[in-house]
Amino acid sequence: MSTPTQTQRPGSSLRPSGWATRRTPLWVFAALAVLAVGVLLVSLSHRPSDSQRAADLTGYFRDVQAGIGSCAAGLHDSQNAYQQVRGGDTAHLKTAESVFRFGGTNCTVAGNQALTDFAGYQVTESLSSLNLDAADNDVITWSFDATEVQQDMLAVVRAAGAARANAETTLASGLAKLDAERAAIDAIWSAAKHATGTASAFPSLPA
Repeated sequence: MSTPTQTQRPGSSLRPSGWATRRTPLWVFAALAVLAVGVLLVSLSHRPSDSQRAADLTGYFRDVQAGIGSCAAGLHDSQNAYQQVRGGDTAHLKTAESVFRFGGTNCTVAGNQALTDFAGYQVTESLSSLNLDAADNDVITWSFDATEVQQDMLAVVRAAGAARANAETTLASGLAKLDAERAAIDAIWSAAKHATGTASAFPSLPA
């Protein structure tokens, strides 16, 4: 038997080398490292100070007040009118009914341009970690429920007997819902105030 003919040099690899592999120059890695450090420094230089965040939160509270203020004021007026009528001031029943209807409409996005604008509100980037978007959504929900509460007030003053008792139960449930929603909003706002150190007052949300 003849010995097979050897076609490669002794010690050479039996695997074809294929295309030559190009090694990445070291300067590329150095450039990437410098770029990463630059990005980090830029991000640190743009991090807002505590005083800036406090000022931004104060501005945020003003914006919320501008958006929800007329709705909140309308609910407050309706509460006063309701208490007067339930206290025996029936001479102002028609006026109270008008207050309830106007206040209820003013707490809807369709009936209040300021509330419509607030529905698209964007929290500034410096406050993005404070969960204020969730509070904003809760404020809009609160306004919708405030509309229902004022409709329930109207139902109470118009009803009599057992129907009035049922309407009062519905109203009490609606008011309890407003209280719970306001407590959830206040919890987020309180955490934001603590995080930024601002002493600004909350927007007014009557229950």
